[in-house]
Amino acid sequence: MSETINKSATCCFTGHRASKLPWRDDESDIRCAELKKEILCAAERLHLSGTRLFICGMANGCDMYFGEAVTELRLKYPDILLEAAVPWEGQAEKWASGLKERYLRLISECDYHTVVSKTYTPDCMKRRNHYMVDSSSSLIAAYNGSPGGTRQTMLYALRKGLELIEIKID
Repeated sequence: MSETINKSATCCFTGHRASKLPWRDDESDIRCAELKKEILCAAERLHLSGTRLFICGMANGCDMYFGEAVTELRLKYPDILLEAAVPWEGQAEKWASGLKERYLRLISECDYHTVVSKTYTPDCMKRRNHYMVDSSSSLIAAYNGSPGGTRQTMLYALRKGLELIEIKID
């Protein structure tokens, strides 16, 4: 895991799955392109202020956008590290083949891998989210105002005193 990286130099991410986004899985939508750009810019600003490790929850949708933004930033800043925080080992087993290939490609580009649970449990995603927050000093959140895991993760991060960078999704 990330024993050599100081928590103060670590950022995690939370955001909605594709099914909760206004454009769903149509990444050619201009709003999706804008969100990806905002995620990239937020991660770059944090890197320039000292963040070196970025933790991604590896869900489809915004998590993938975040992980891919970090791998793109690594081309410019080779000192950036990426950790996959996987809620359970079979997270992507039932995904469509293209999405599963994207997941496997992103996993292969991660420097660290943390698996919260061997099998699916009703709370494994919440435990993954808590792990990410507990390991970080900042949280980037792509959020549309709806209830769910993204909101819960943001509230947990605020209770833990993390810097919260919210990117609004309209």
